[in-house]
Amino acid sequence: MAKELAIVLNNGSLNSAVVTTLAAQKYRPILVYIESAADGSSRSHAAYDQQVDHFKPYREHTLRMPFLALLQPQSSAAAHALDPRQSSLLAPRFTDLLPIVSIGLRLAVYYQAAAVYVGLRVGSGPNELTAATEFIQIFNELIQLPCHQPELEMTAPLLELEPWQVVDVGYQVSAPFDRTWSCLEEKGVPCLVCTNCRVREAAFQQAGKIDPLRRPANKS
Repeated sequence: MAKELAIVLNNGSLNSAVVTTLAAQKYRPILVYIESAADGSSRSHAAYDQQVDHFKPYREHTLRMPFLALLQPQSSAAAHALDPRQSSLLAPRFTDLLPIVSIGLRLAVYYQAAAVYVGLRVGSGPNELTAATEFIQIFNELIQLPCHQPELEMTAPLLELEPWQVVDVGYQVSAPFDRTWSCLEEKGVPCLVCTNCRVREAAFQQAGKIDPLRRPANKS
């Protein structure tokens, strides 16, 4: 019997690789990338394309929403990918997620998917976790009750994990970390000095794992 479908919101990040791997264990994934860069050539988009090639989803959709780039600085948006507590408030982050999650839910209805997976992660802090849990719950109640989709569920499997725990889970499920992008710079290789690179490096070190993007190339 064929697996049910699931929408996976994927932005090419480390979190996205882990979430997509988890979703693919249970469902046939449909990957969705929201492109906010004006020319569509962001480094994260390239990482997303690599993950599409790896997972070979049932479908994939790249949707252009350049207005998102106008709402907040790119550095602020990207910094939330691994460590949302760099911001004192989660509310702006939830606001940024509203149009993206809504698109995911609408596609889920179209494809008659069973779930929508998001890579939202806030860690174990009680206040942040409570707010994020309520955010997920409200969306589920909205889609299940007034929208008459009682079987559809939005899930965030990484919600309460710390960055190193995401890495640990990713290694357990063989997530393609070599096809992810965390750096704030748009270069061919990570800069290793920006906030996201430092958070990523700390996460791999705390998990006792090797980041494939830091692994030196084999010499002939």
